[in-house]
Amino acid sequence: MDEVRPQTVAPSGRDDERREPAAAADGAQRGTEPAANREAAKESGATSMILAMGLIGLISGVLIVASFQLTLPVITKNKAAALERAVFEVLPGAKTKVVYEWKKGGALVPVKHEKSGALYLYAGFDANKKLVGIAIPAEGQGFQDTIKLIYGYSPSCRCVVGLKVLESKETPGLGDKIESDPAFRANFKALKIVLGSDGHSIATPVELAKKGKKEKPYQIEAITGATISSRAITAILKASTTAVVPVIMRNLTVLAKEVR
Repeated sequence: MDEVRPQTVAPSGRDDERREPAAAADGAQRGTEPAANREAAKESGATSMILAMGLIGLISGVLIVASFQLTLPVITKNKAAALERAVFEVLPGAKTKVVYEWKKGGALVPVKHEKSGALYLYAGFDANKKLVGIAIPAEGQGFQDTIKLIYGYSPSCRCVVGLKVLESKETPGLGDKIESDPAFRANFKALKIVLGSDGHSIATPVELAKKGKKEKPYQIEAITGATISSRAITAILKASTTAVVPVIMRNLTVLAKEVR
């Protein structure tokens, strides 16, 4: 008997055609998965970086505010001490002082404690309780930034008798000479400020003179190479004396009585 062999049926072309699109689609899907994963990883990394930077910024902000709050009392105390020394520096011969708040309307009221935002004048008295002069804070725009200063005015000689720069960011070696140049500082030993006959204006407003050209007692001789800073000091003093000196002269009796 002959052996019956199983017959092998060759796959038809249609089956191959059906499998090829499926394989292609599967391959395409597998090819897009890594790209999608990479995009997702990038987005996740960017988000993490943004969150990390935000957290760092928040922590830095908290530390800066905390540091400021901790150092503010020290800064305030140091500024008050510097102002105290400056008052006596610009009023030669003064031994004690009385703080006056400059109220609206021009009234001067003695106070024990200063508060932020108010205007103050500092009356200096000698050992015999006699009024030496008034220390007056003032400020204005300099070449680099705001210049803050204090100057002393003597009602008896009707002149500025001292000036001290409290804060300045003028150019080192040039503009900052307003603080240290002996010739410039000499301008403020007897700078004449005379009240006009009307009692409300200055008869001799402060003005700037070129180096070597000062001829009048109410002129400020400029610093060579620092004309802008010299002009700034002149403008600050002119504006301040115009506003303050009439108030001082009208309140001289009050100023003298308050320490008795």
